Amino acid sequence: MTSKERVAAALNHRPPDRVPIDFGSTTVTGIHVSCVAALREHYGLERRPVYVHEPSQMLGRLDEDLKQAMGVDVNGVFRRKTMFGFSCENWKLWRTPQGLEVLVPGAFETTTGDNGDIYIYPEGDLHAPPSARMPAEGYFFDAIMRQEPIVEEQLNPEDNLEEFQPIADADVASLKAEVEAAAAGGRAVVATFGGTAFGDIALVPAPFLKHPKGIRDIAEWYMSLSSRRDYVHAIFARQCETGIANLAKIHAAVGDLVDALFICGTDFGTQSGTFCSVNTFRDLWLPYYRHVNRWVHANTSWKTFKHSCGSVDRFIPSFIEAGFDILNPVQCSAANMDASHLKADYGDRIVFWGGGVDTQKVLPFGTPGEVRRQVLERCRIFSAGGGFVFNTIHNVQARTPVENIVAMIEAVHEFNGVAVHA
Repeated sequence: MTSKERVAAALNHRPPDRVPIDFGSTTVTGIHVSCVAALREHYGLERRPVYVHEPSQMLGRLDEDLKQAMGVDVNGVFRRKTMFGFSCENWKLWRTPQGLEVLVPGAFETTTGDNGDIYIYPEGDLHAPPSARMPAEGYFFDAIMRQEPIVEEQLNPEDNLEEFQPIADADVASLKAEVEAAAAGGRAVVATFGGTAFGDIALVPAPFLKHPKGIRDIAEWYMSLSSRRDYVHAIFARQCETGIANLAKIHAAVGDLVDALFICGTDFGTQSGTFCSVNTFRDLWLPYYRHVNRWVHANTSWKTFKHSCGSVDRFIPSFIEAGFDILNPVQCSAANMDASHLKADYGDRIVFWGGGVDTQKVLPFGTPGEVRRQVLERCRIFSAGGGFVFNTIHNVQARTPVENIVAMIEAVHEFNGVAVHA
């Protein structure tokens, strides 16, 4: 099987010739730039600075030589603009607090505070208030809350829709070029077209806007799910309408070269519980998710990808009812998320994209042997009958030992019966 055929089989719950592997196709299946650099050195690849394609989490781009060394089966497609509102272009060198030289977009502009904290600016505008902060000696940026005082009678859902507008022709053209390039490599294509991230908490603070309006404080947003539910419905309804219109325009340009579409990254689970009740999910999110998924399945061949961290066992039946084909990151370390239970109860109805190894304890702090054992066990459980794409549980974090990352990759190849790279 080709990589594309392998992923297609898994997505259609058919056993592929081997477990397909994804790293780097989305902003929730990536690898921290420092770990990408370490992997390049381990595999003896050309020494050069790694591109930071997602500067908020400082995710590194996996170039073709590294994808081949790792055996990656998926290519990712992203919108032109990053979380901070500037495009990935005009690359320049930047040194991380740990001294690693990386390549960042030209509009990646920072200042350093007296305590060593690093501040980054929306659209690279140093005259605007900074929208995120990297602590001194930190590894990624945390959004800064820039909530204006709320006057209830002046709240307008339009203020929370600044980032959800009709897509520009230039962006469609850019996505078309990216999709065609990704598909030409023989791998499956996962695309993040944007516009359907209903309540994704990473977007609520709007680090890409110079002066965000509306409800932009994370705590205020969560409280609004209960106290201002009509306001949230109004946002989601308009977003849904615009998002589908944008998808129609994009599909007209890219056709069915895309295998899976990243719909939304809103988290519903914590380590031990949930952010809301199932009833709240079914009232606030289910109607809009269902509408988007129905449009995608009626008009394209794309599969739909839902990301939610944490203990989401109780939501999975509703995810399936909403029409999602794929669940990520499959956080088996959270409550009620045992791998065997998930596969037995839901494995014939939803694809598990992730869950391959724990990135909170085992991968960063375990031994290579412990990593190998968990990877082999997760592959055995999740791969039965198809419906599984290997990835870690969310992104590979900074300071993860490269020998553990390599042990993970080699374990997947061992399970697949593929010769391990030196």
